Amino acid sequence: MKALRFEHGELKLAEIPTPHSEDEALVRVTLAGVCNTDLEIVRGYAGFNGTLGHEFVGVVEASPDKSQIGRRVVGEINIGCGNCENCQAGDARHCATRTALGIHHRDGAFAEFLTLPPQNLFVVPDNVCDQQAVFTEPLAAACEILDQVSIATSHKVAVIGDGKLGQLIARVMATTGCELILIGKHADKLELAAQAGIKTLKLGAEMLSPRSFDFVIEASGSASGLQTALELVKTRGTIILKSTFHGGAVPVDTTRIVVDEISLVGSRCGRFESALKLLESGQVSVEPLIAAEFKLDDAVNAMAYAAKPGTLKTLLTTVY
Repeated sequence: MKALRFEHGELKLAEIPTPHSEDEALVRVTLAGVCNTDLEIVRGYAGFNGTLGHEFVGVVEASPDKSQIGRRVVGEINIGCGNCENCQAGDARHCATRTALGIHHRDGAFAEFLTLPPQNLFVVPDNVCDQQAVFTEPLAAACEILDQVSIATSHKVAVIGDGKLGQLIARVMATTGCELILIGKHADKLELAAQAGIKTLKLGAEMLSPRSFDFVIEASGSASGLQTALELVKTRGTIILKSTFHGGAVPVDTTRIVVDEISLVGSRCGRFESALKLLESGQVSVEPLIAAEFKLDDAVNAMAYAAKPGTLKTLLTTVY
C-alpha cells in the first residue's frame, strides 16, 4: 500500500505492506487531515519515524468486532497497555506506555490502510460527511477543555490563536454561551471566526483590559502566546495551555502565577463522543476551515502546502 513516511529526516511517499493484526481492526482510510503536530514531527518533534497522520475517517475492512465491518469510523489515537490504573479507568490517553497513531511507536493515517483496536473506533453518524468527520480528533481536543474546567455564561473567555485549533476551540467555547473573544494576527482568519458569530480582535489593534478574563486558552503555537495569556487572565483565573513547541524554552513569569494564584491547565486529547455529538447536531461548523484537498499520491506536496504560514486544514484523500 501507499503511505507517507518520515524516516531518518526524510519525508517520502513509499510502498509498504498493508498492516495486519489479529487483535485489531483494519481500516481503509478515505480522508485524513494534516495537523500542526505532523508538521512539527517533520521538524524533529517527538523523534518519530514511520507513517505520519492521526486525523482520519475510513471504513472498517476487518475487525474482531464483526459489527464494525463495513462501518464508517473515526479513531481515538492513543492505544494503552490495558492493564495500568489509567487504562482500567478507561483513559488510555494517560497510559505511561501508550502508543499514539502516527506520533509515537505506531504507524499513522497518511496511508491507504491502518489498524487500531476495535475499542478505539467510533461509528460516524450518517448525517456527518467525511469532510466533517475528519475533524473529530482535533475537535475532541477542543472539547477536552470543557471536561477539565467548568465554563458558564457568566464567564469571560479569551482564545489566543486564530489557526486551526484556535478556530475549533472558539467554536466549542461558543456553545457555552460565555462572553467569548478570539484573539489572532490574521484578518482573514478572524473574519472566518466572525462569520461563525464569534467576537474577534486583531492582536495589537486595540488594548484589552488586563487581568480581566476568567479563562484564557492559549492555542497560538507561539512562545509569546503564554505571555499574552498572563497579561489577560485575572487574579485566580485559569490559563489552559494547548500549544506545544519543538525546541527552546518558553519564558514564564512565575511570580505573577504564584502571587495572583493563577491556575495553569495542560490540555491535550479529548473524548470523541463529545466531538461527534457536536458534528451530528450541527452546533459546530468545520467545513469552512478546509483550505485544500490533495490525493495521497501528492502527499509530500500536501505537507509543503500545509506548512505555509496561515494555512488552515489540508486534507489527504485516497478516493480518486
